[in-house]
Amino acid sequence: MAAPKVAGAPAPAAGGGYKFKADELESVIQRWEDLRDALKTDERDAERMAHVQGPGREFASGDFANLANPSGKAFLEANQRMQKYVAQYIDALRKAKQSISTQEEQAQSDVARAGEQSA
Repeated sequence: MAAPKVAGAPAPAAGGGYKFKADELESVIQRWEDLRDALKTDERDAERMAHVQGPGREFASGDFANLANPSGKAFLEANQRMQKYVAQYIDALRKAKQSISTQEEQAQSDVARAGEQSA
């Protein structure tokens, strides 16, 4: 089954994409969850970077904080967008896993019924 599509994500090139089996998806989901957790840790650092205060009360300290804060805020916003993307992808992977499991269960049921009918 092809990897799920996430709203706003670029489409893969023609013939591209990923294919997973149901048993492989759990490992893939775990790796994405690990990434999500790392992004949450980075977000805490980004919060501090977005609210830098000058070490002193002279103009140089104030200038430093005024220059540093926009970069920290940009990093924080990028991190939050990435977290949103990762969360959507994890949801899509879980839905794909459920769909694969449902398809596999249906196929097993169909095979069992076909075996009973031929007996």
